[in-house]
Amino acid sequence: MAREFGVALVAGLHAEARRATVDRLLATVPDSVALHHDLSTAAQGTVVRTVRDATGVLSTGGAPLVNDCACCALREDLVPEVERLADAGLTRLAVVELWDSVEPKAMAEVVASGGLRVTGVLTAVDPALLLPCLGNGDDLSEAGLAAATTDQRTVADTWARQLEYAPVLAVVDNPLADDEDRALLAQLHPTARQVSVERGDLAGAALGGFDAEAAAAAQHPASALLPQEADEAGVGTYVWQARRPFHPERLYAALEDLACAAARSRGRFWLADRPDTLLAWDAAGGALCVESAGPWLASLPDAAWELMPPMRRAAAALDWHPEHGDRCQHLVFTSPGLDRDGLQQVLDSCLLTDSEYAAGRESWKRLAPAFDAFLEV
Repeated sequence: MAREFGVALVAGLHAEARRATVDRLLATVPDSVALHHDLSTAAQGTVVRTVRDATGVLSTGGAPLVNDCACCALREDLVPEVERLADAGLTRLAVVELWDSVEPKAMAEVVASGGLRVTGVLTAVDPALLLPCLGNGDDLSEAGLAAATTDQRTVADTWARQLEYAPVLAVVDNPLADDEDRALLAQLHPTARQVSVERGDLAGAALGGFDAEAAAAAQHPASALLPQEADEAGVGTYVWQARRPFHPERLYAALEDLACAAARSRGRFWLADRPDTLLAWDAAGGALCVESAGPWLASLPDAAWELMPPMRRAAAALDWHPEHGDRCQHLVFTSPGLDRDGLQQVLDSCLLTDSEYAAGRESWKRLAPAFDAFLEV
């Protein structure tokens, strides 16, 4: 392989912004080519691959579906195609333009596991379309964007993950975008580097380096670097934290109101009847996903700590409580027109009362398991 060969991923539901980002990279990075797999042809049984450079299309080809899954076909075809470009020794950078609903995390890990060097992951953003996508609770299948017949993701949660995974946001200039749009973008992913597609150093962002393992750890519910409190241009981010557990029935009854209270909310929490289970909270577009993210470290034997990633151990240490260990409530809500006081009132009311808390852990475990159906137990 060419010594300087690298792979940059460009993701995002905003197709025009994504294409503009790729075009700019092809124009500014010498010896670069772009690969794009069009998954919209999956209904015909194939995925269409296009390879182009700054002068135009170099080749096209088809990849058959794998298990009726267009995204699986992309995984099977992508690495061999990129390896072919690397082995030819003529390409410095392969820019992989991901199809609309493909999430960069999965593809970055596929490329890295194939022994290729990922030099950058960018999500292309049109700030004027940020809130409409984040508020779209339609299933991807309804929008014609599903990557498989079994794809149950929504437009909103897919867009949120695309946005929050990438360390670089390639932002197009759109005169329709206002201060609220820009504030929302900054608060959703405050640690991201924003680069203007028209004026910024996109080449540097695409070649600056990327660590797939660190990126995955930064997204894991146990160690995610969640946004901080913010209030700008009518957009607010509210961070709610507490030490005592939720009452399962009261929280379950409040889920719909909480899921609709903000354009985006996420974090980690624990239930009184499940004291050893770290639960992940992920909501966008009015739809909420609650999943088990494994055990709290406080529930594991000391020897298990050494098996955990350093970021997970560091997060647990920062959250450590003398009685509950790393068990905590840490939820973050971001939205225009956010009602902080209302959120706090609802969330606080879902915690165990003083008398319930004083009854102790054995009593907590006997509470009605309201989340069993939610967690498919």
